[in-house]
Amino acid sequence: MKSTTIIDVAKKAQVSVATVSRVVNGNYPVKEATKKKVLEAIKDLEYIPNIQARELNTQHSSIIGIIVPSLFNTFFAEVVSGIESFATSSGYSLLLTYTKDDPICEKECMNELLMRNVSGIINISPNTERVDSSFFDQMASRIPLVFINSYIKRPAISYVYNDERIGTKIALEHLVSLGHQNICFVRGERSDSYEFKEDVYIEFMKKMGCYNPENIINVSAGNSIDTVELTAKKIVEFLPNRKDVTAFFCCNDLMGVGAVNACRRLNLKIPEDISIMGYDNVSLSHFIEPKLTTMDQNMMTLGWTAASLLMEKIASDNKTSRQVVLQNTLVLRDTTGPCKTNK
Repeated sequence: MKSTTIIDVAKKAQVSVATVSRVVNGNYPVKEATKKKVLEAIKDLEYIPNIQARELNTQHSSIIGIIVPSLFNTFFAEVVSGIESFATSSGYSLLLTYTKDDPICEKECMNELLMRNVSGIINISPNTERVDSSFFDQMASRIPLVFINSYIKRPAISYVYNDERIGTKIALEHLVSLGHQNICFVRGERSDSYEFKEDVYIEFMKKMGCYNPENIINVSAGNSIDTVELTAKKIVEFLPNRKDVTAFFCCNDLMGVGAVNACRRLNLKIPEDISIMGYDNVSLSHFIEPKLTTMDQNMMTLGWTAASLLMEKIASDNKTSRQVVLQNTLVLRDTTGPCKTNK
């Protein structure tokens, strides 16, 4: 069976091929009545536009590049889902690349996406602390670029991020409101997010007069397939010698799940014996038992907003940049409770 062409649509709608092209590409104004006729003809004939032809006409690829540091933390998958929901409704598909949280690989991914002529790039949790800012400046001058959860600001790049400083303070205040003072901080290595959270933790605990540097645990890989087990092992080694610790603040939910597993191995009841706070609110946090109290990182909203910002930059020929700040919210579940010494 012969496939429907743009010529068939033009004949049925009784307009020129150029008019059909303008309706499909949205690159020139068309009278509303004419546009309606063309869209009805497209629907009746089940016409599917040729993507390559459309890209030639609009001089834009219909693909946007996505860079993620990890495939093992569902935080990133949920952010990508938000990007995809907005991008597809705007006529774009995604090309996903994965950096393994390696700065050299991240630069290679960005260059690869540029060579593939994508219309723009969204970089989730970029390695701004380990990649020279001049590289990002150079990329931003060549292609529309949006960063998610980056804390280093460049004028040519659009940003959407959560205010994790305030989120961390809210989480710590929740634990303190339950009577906890000896709160252990669990983090991974090499991340702006962990550094900012730790800065807030240290300042907060010093104000309370409860800061102890030995209460900071680094589990190394914070977004890997091994994060849960690495965290569990570290805490199993740590807790027997630190009976005074009554709560854990974990920098993401993978670490939070690891803390839950560790306490189970040590036959500690949660939250009766010890409280655990996660961070992100990924789907895993409410699948485990007990369900993890955590901070919601707005993953879908992060992705949706990033895609919207990228469309703005594409539409303006990369001449506009904007920042959007989201707020974390406390999600109360089953892993935090009154401090045992206060019961």
